[in-house]
Amino acid sequence: MRARLIVTVCAALLCGAALAQAPAWEELSDEQRTVLAQFQGSWDQMPEERRMRLAKGAERWGGMSPDQREQAQQRFRQWRGLPAERRDLIRERAEIFNSLSPDEQQRIRENFQRFRDMRRDRRQQLRQRYENMTPEQRRRFEERLRERRDQPRRPPPRPRQI
Repeated sequence: MRARLIVTVCAALLCGAALAQAPAWEELSDEQRTVLAQFQGSWDQMPEERRMRLAKGAERWGGMSPDQREQAQQRFRQWRGLPAERRDLIRERAEIFNSLSPDEQQRIRENFQRFRDMRRDRRQQLRQRYENMTPEQRRRFEERLRERRDQPRRPPPRPRQI
């Protein structure tokens, strides 16, 4: 009985997600229409997925402070300045990252932050060391990292009381 209930709830959720549609131009808020004004003439011909992304982005834009908007514009200009091959590679890596579990994503964020917190010369030294590895050395290195990652982590040592 419980399993049937779980299956029914999951099916209802999936159907609801499948029925979600991108809003028509008239269904956008005034603020969204202002942000997306350049798309008004082509809105109805756009693929639904793109309209949903744009509508969501316009909604986020409306909630940003002027400083956040400036930073977003600057990042977009940088993005547009990248070669198409580089943007494709970034999209591919983002897709891989987004397919990971939340725990794996968090682990990657923490490792990246540790790397960014290192002194510049230490980061360069690590990069150089990796670049100088042969393909076989890289494969073994990555294997060891995976093995280490899959081992249960020990809790941090408790501070000694004096």
